[in-house]
Amino acid sequence: MMKRNTTFRAPLFGALALAAALAACSKQEDDRTAGQKLDGAIAEAKQAGAEAKVEAGQAMDTAENKLKDATATASDAMADASIVTKVNAALMADDKLKATQIDVKVEAGRVVLSGTAPDAGSQARATTLASAVDGVRSVDNQLTVARNS
Repeated sequence: MMKRNTTFRAPLFGALALAAALAACSKQEDDRTAGQKLDGAIAEAKQAGAEAKVEAGQAMDTAENKLKDATATASDAMADASIVTKVNAALMADDKLKATQIDVKVEAGRVVLSGTAPDAGSQARATTLASAVDGVRSVDNQLTVARNS
């Protein structure tokens, strides 16, 4: 009788059993049909689209708010520049104040007058003239009275 070589059988069966066990462990169970998988993919795409729409809406709101803020800032700057021009014109129209150097600064409708007035009456008159300009909220008169008066 012929003797069979059985030395390779045990390792061979062990390797086959190990391979089968590994294949069974790595196999992912997905009992869904192709239609169910497609429906799931469509639902995920719709969700992603809805999220993108919300994010786009939020970005538009942010951009709109920034534009409004920038427009308001530019409008305020133009209003302040207009006030400076009108206050300077009013001061130049006054006989005693037109010969003086008065610096007019405006921020948010608040006028600051600095420089020198020829006398106390002119100093007070500068406040009155500046206050009469449309858009002026307050006047901070920092004018000093010239010493020679």
